[in-house]
Amino acid sequence: MRPERFYYVYILASAPNGTLYIGMTNDLSRRVWEHREGLIEGFTKTHGVKTLVYFETFPTAFDAIHRESRLKKYPRAWKINLILGHNPGWNDLAETLA
Repeated sequence: MRPERFYYVYILASAPNGTLYIGMTNDLSRRVWEHREGLIEGFTKTHGVKTLVYFETFPTAFDAIHRESRLKKYPRAWKINLILGHNPGWNDLAETLA
């Protein structure tokens, strides 16, 4: 029997109302750690985007990729409202991950 696998769509922020980054992974704890340690060259490292402010869980990679693509197309104000609806204090949700 295969262990249950989940996929995540997440939003990182540089600060409250700061620069946002949307990504997808199958290991959210590892991926956030990689962003924080600067192990990933590119946008998040360049802009100091390290705080996990929002995430969603999906049963399949297809569902997560689809949601990630849709989120990236939404206007910034919509994304801010999504974060505020679930995390009004812009708290670092990485601390809540098991």
